[in-house]
Amino acid sequence: MSPKVIDHDQRRRDIIDVTWGLIVKGGIEAATMREIAAEAGFANGALKHYFPGKDEIIQGAYERALAMMGEHVTEAVGDKRGLEALKAVCYATAPTDEDAVTAGRVLLSFWERAVSNDDLHAAYMRHLESWRGGLAQYIAEGRADGDIVTPHSDEQLVDEIVLMNAGSTIMRVIAPDRSTVELQNAHLDAFFERISRS
Repeated sequence: MSPKVIDHDQRRRDIIDVTWGLIVKGGIEAATMREIAAEAGFANGALKHYFPGKDEIIQGAYERALAMMGEHVTEAVGDKRGLEALKAVCYATAPTDEDAVTAGRVLLSFWERAVSNDDLHAAYMRHLESWRGGLAQYIAEGRADGDIVTPHSDEQLVDEIVLMNAGSTIMRVIAPDRSTVELQNAHLDAFFERISRS
């Protein structure tokens, strides 16, 4: 009888799925190595064959959240450019549906862990700089097209978008009645009206 072939990539995905579920239900504290192993059907300690430690598993869950958001953004932006692309990104990344709220819970856990872990912090900063770069590109295109006419600098606009998004993600998880879909859309509507007003 030939030995059983183990799909290590699938095992890693299974572990991330389990971790995702534990974080969503109970936060980062619920996703202990013991609980992850038990939920995934592994003997205690067997996770180290797939991930060196908990931080690497948390990073895997974070990357899954980014991939989910990336799919939403790609679909929303399509072949748009400038102001229309910027609007598409902002509305697509706002936590306005259950998938986005779930991803937000994972992001909050990742942010908490990243405060005291240099590798996770560096991973987030790489993502942040990439995100900011994309926003800056669309803003520059919007100005070139004559659709964005605000006197405020491009950097300030990028800052506003990032802070609105991060704030709404936190509030949607912590106090959803203070960050409803309607309220988030109203803030974005007001922002875009302001920057495109001649």
